[in-house]
Amino acid sequence: MNNIPPDKRSPFEHERDLSPYELGQIMNSNDFDWFQSECKKTAIYPRGQGLSYTALGLVNEAGEYAGKVKKFMRDGVIDDKAAASEIFDVLWYAAMCAEELGYDLSEVVEGGLRKLRDRQKRGVLGGSGDNR
Repeated sequence: MNNIPPDKRSPFEHERDLSPYELGQIMNSNDFDWFQSECKKTAIYPRGQGLSYTALGLVNEAGEYAGKVKKFMRDGVIDDKAAASEIFDVLWYAAMCAEELGYDLSEVVEGGLRKLRDRQKRGVLGGSGDNR
């Protein structure tokens, strides 16, 4: 899908090898890559501006979801179907952000899980900062 050498691909510094069993229990990478390929079929945005467009779309959709939660705080009722639709839109843009960076979505998910496992093992899940 991309031309980045395998040794340069991981966007995550804290790599801990997960066993195939652990990964299998958490995810099926084909599902993430299938989802990304389905998203690509509907991706329409300005040529040469994909990185910016998808990043702005991601935060816009996250804001729309946050707006639903804000109304819940005010009114005590949430439109769960509309909120779930916004979550899908966030996932769509996240998949396209990965695409624009040249990553399979499964690589991003696997790297993120490794990072979380490493932080958990070192007892720094509750800290702050990227490099903990």
